[in-house]
Amino acid sequence: MKLMFLGDVMGRAGRRAITENLARLRTAWKLDFVVVNGENATSGVGLSGAHAKTLLEAGADCITLGDHAFDQRDMLQFIEQEPRVIRPLNFSKTAPGKGARLFTSKNGRKVLVTQVLGQVFMKRPFDDPFSALEPVLKMHPLGGQAAAVIVDVHCEATSEKMAMGHFADGRASLVVGTHTHVPTADAMILPGGTGYLTDAGMCGDYNSVIGMDKAEPLRRFITGMPRDRFSPANGEATLSGVYVETDDRTGKATRIAAIRNGGLLEPGAP
Repeated sequence: MKLMFLGDVMGRAGRRAITENLARLRTAWKLDFVVVNGENATSGVGLSGAHAKTLLEAGADCITLGDHAFDQRDMLQFIEQEPRVIRPLNFSKTAPGKGARLFTSKNGRKVLVTQVLGQVFMKRPFDDPFSALEPVLKMHPLGGQAAAVIVDVHCEATSEKMAMGHFADGRASLVVGTHTHVPTADAMILPGGTGYLTDAGMCGDYNSVIGMDKAEPLRRFITGMPRDRFSPANGEATLSGVYVETDDRTGKATRIAAIRNGGLLEPGAP
């Protein structure tokens, strides 16, 4: 299978990059399944139902969220009606929606998508992501009913993301980090056959401070005082993420490549 995961969509610029480019890239790269992290797609904080529809209509097969999962209040109801939106497994035991789901890809094969939130340096004390993920991986062994397994690790610490990659090695097709909005250069296939990337980066304007217009973050760093609210930068966006090819029999990764399309970053393609 040919899979693509795109990192945090940041505001209007990120949404525009998805709507203008995803369908073309799906065709050009013959993609079987696409996951998009929509964590910051609405004004940089959370995802509204309307913007979720926009990303799905543009060609995403599944949208993952993150620690801002329900910052847009209508997502509390929308996620119950739209199974293609996945919230973190360990967000809250009472949270609406699902943290893992089995999807049918364009070629008829099943793809499991799941997401966990990290604990290190995060503002809220989320439940242990490792114990949350373990039963999901056991229930969906790679190469069985699930032809591919994609794990989104939404957290700050690179060490925690790397630990999750090794924890799921051989049991997932791809473990990819999100949340920091900066793409890392460590795309690799781990010893057990799992594709891994510490952070997919963001789909947004990189002429910014992690996707936000530069003026207010710079002011706060220099003066220590806030004046205005943060607002997403709205220049030309780069689509950032990762591409993985898997073995049809085992579901393990056979090839991995970082994706960077448009905007300021050096291009990267399969």
